[in-house]
Parts: sequence; C-alpha cells; structure tokens
Amino acid sequence: MPATAPVRPPAISDSNEPSALIEALRSPWYPLVAELHDVVLSATVSYASSQGLKALYLPVTTRTITCPTALGSDSEPVPVTVSGVNTFLADSMQFALEYGCRLARSGCYNIMPSFRGEEPDETHLGQYTHSEAEIIGGMDDLIRYVSGYVKALAAAILDRVGERLAESRGDVSHVERMANRVGAFEELSFDEAVRIVDDVEGTVKDEGIWRSLTRKGEQLLMERVDEFLWVHHFDSLAVPFYQAFGDEDARTTKSADMFFGIGEVVGGGERHSNVEQLRKSMAIHGVNELEYDWYVRMLQEAPMRTAGFGMGVERFLMWVLRHDDIRDIPLISRVGEQKDWPPAVVRP
Repeated sequence: MPATAPVRPPAISDSNEPSALIEALRSPWYPLVAELHDVVLSATVSYASSQGLKALYLPVTTRTITCPTALGSDSEPVPVTVSGVNTFLADSMQFALEYGCRLARSGCYNIMPSFRGEEPDETHLGQYTHSEAEIIGGMDDLIRYVSGYVKALAAAILDRVGERLAESRGDVSHVERMANRVGAFEELSFDEAVRIVDDVEGTVKDEGIWRSLTRKGEQLLMERVDEFLWVHHFDSLAVPFYQAFGDEDARTTKSADMFFGIGEVVGGGERHSNVEQLRKSMAIHGVNELEYDWYVRMLQEAPMRTAGFGMGVERFLMWVLRHDDIRDIPLISRVGEQKDWPPAVVRP
C-alpha cells in the first residue's frame, strides 16, 4: 500500500486574496495546528499547576520592554497609542511575571501574544505566542523546570494527537525521543559551545566584546552534541541587563537557552537578586535607570531570587510538525498585511 503524502499547509500565509480564507478552512493543516494549540495549553496548565505555579492575567501593553536591551538583540519594540496613552505592545511578560512572583509567591506563568518589530521570515514572527513562567530559584532550577515542561508537552501530544500526527506528517519519533528521555538533557557553557563549532566559518558572531551563536552554529552544535541541548552562561553584553551575572567580573550571565528543532526554542535565565547588581548591569549595558524605575524599586524593596523563561509556541510546533517555515503555523496570519485599509477586508 503506497505511503500517504504528508499533510502540508496551503501557501497562503502572506496572501490577501479572498480565496485564502476558504483554502485555510478546507485544508487539513490548520485543524491539526488548532488541535495542537489545545494540547499545549492544557498540558502547560497541568504541568505548571503540578509545580505550584499560579496563572496570572496580565495586560498586553507595557512601558518597559525587554528588547532591545542588549547588543545581541535584533528586534525593536512596537509602539501603540491606547486611550491616548503612548505605550508599547508587550514583547514579553517577563517583567510582569517577576512582579507577579511577589504576589503569587510560589511562581507564576501564562501564555500570551508577544509583539516585536522584526520582519517575518522562516523562523521569526512579528506577532507570536509566548509560553512564559517565572519560578522561585536560580538557573539550575529553571533548567529542571523547563526540561520537565517540554517532556510533559511531548508526552501530552503523543497521548492526544500522536496517531493523527503520525498519519498526517509521517513521523513522531522525535517527539517520542523527547517524551521518553531519561534523565537530564545535555548541558554546555557558551564557551564550551563556541569551542565545539568555531572550526566552521559562520557559526559564531564575534563582535570583540560579545559573541553569539548563529543559526548555523546552533544547528552544527546539535549535530555534534545532541538533538536536545542546553547552552548557558552567555556573554553579558549579548543578553539583556536583567540576567544575573555568572562570575565575579560580570563577563558571563546565568542565562540558559534550550536548543532543538530549528535551534533556540526556549530562552531564559536567572535574574539579579539584589539592586546593586542590577544597577551595575544597567551601567554596563548603558540602560537609563529612569526608564525602569519601578523595576529597580521593586527589587530594592522586595528582593527575591527568581528565574524565568519564554518558549515560542510556534517554534515548538514547527518542531512537532517537522516543518520549516514558522509563517505557516499561526491559525490567522498577520504576515504580508496591507499597511493601509484595503477596499475589502478579506482576513479575519
């Protein structure tokens, strides 16, 4: 019996044609993605609750953005005016979740949209879904939490959608390997990661005072080490000011990213636990303290050791679906929209 061709998305993510809506409704691709949305949400709630975290409802606007706050950042904030107030659409709930930890003292989480001013491509969206949490503890606690979280997501997907996923995409072995992984995932410091890949040109971006791995470097690192991999202790100036220092001379930070699929899917780290270290980091990064006055005062008056992460849900689903273009993942696309009001509104 011939193998069934894998279900693929219709090529409509950037279309403004009236027929695109009907193509999306008729395609088997988007009902599958919709089912995965429900699994991710319910499994996130179940896992976070089992770890004692509380779900918080938070505003989608903010005066304090998390990006760009480092030389390694390549995104811009998205300004809006709401009820006459100049503000930003939130690029992350991280600061709000840190505040939330002072209220929900066992940690907190949510899944909400994030907005960043960058051009969509195969691995980036200007509007995407962010699964975020802030826990009580440090970087090692965060790595344990997230490792358990992604395993729980993989197990829930196999349990609820595994057969349908295998029939429509042809292979779920990668999801099985994550769900069934015994023990911890591989871990490397950033310095170790650089040594493993820097024999190949184009794998490390080196600006002298800070370095980062390119997408090519992330892929090669996974090929040479493991398909699921943590990298931690990135250069201080390559990551935002709120990441705690990883050594006495403030050269590295207690930041940690998890790589699988396209590369970085989860980004996180430990936060500064005292205001002196926060102010030192702000000075190193050239951040105006007045722009984050409430955050500084919160840490001064209510110090707490926390760590947090953000997982791009669409990037996670790209991996689940073994797909190569993130623009095909959102159920309702915001890619390629006309800048002015069109004669006919053909998208939901």
